[in-house]
Amino acid sequence: MTSIVVAPLARIAEMAVRHRAREMISLMAKEQTFHRPAVIHAHRHLLLNMNDITFKGTGNLVAPDATHVREIIDFAGQWDQTAPLLVHCWMGVSRSPAAALIAALSLVPDQDEIALAQRLRMASPYATPNMRIIEIGDELLGRNGRLVTAIKGIGRGADADGNAPFVLALREPQTV
Repeated sequence: MTSIVVAPLARIAEMAVRHRAREMISLMAKEQTFHRPAVIHAHRHLLLNMNDITFKGTGNLVAPDATHVREIIDFAGQWDQTAPLLVHCWMGVSRSPAAALIAALSLVPDQDEIALAQRLRMASPYATPNMRIIEIGDELLGRNGRLVTAIKGIGRGADADGNAPFVLALREPQTV
């Protein structure tokens, strides 16, 4: 089953190799530097510079905006899905889970937002998706507030130490 691997920065190389990922989305503050794992194709690495904030006007911090979220949707649309997509941010708790949800919903638009949010919570008790990214994605994907409501429904994740990568299936597992 096709999936998205969500990881903190400290674990991207390990997760890329373990899951045989060749494509990656990085959501990092502009001043944070890191090395792309060698197994990730340079032309299939999307780096989005943004801070983990939920509103604009916070000094020199960069709030996620519609351009960032559109790039996530477009990048996911070109993912060949023959290997997992790796999505990461600093801690793997807020920006990257939000991006993973947006990517999954853009690729499988007929899925139920509540089921997707519950699948996220089952995969990670720590995920607390960045609501600004969720709100923008909800609007761009024409979800009419359903994704926002679903994410609010699962609540804040448990306190995290930034060392808990997880795998989010693109689709609900099929029962036979």
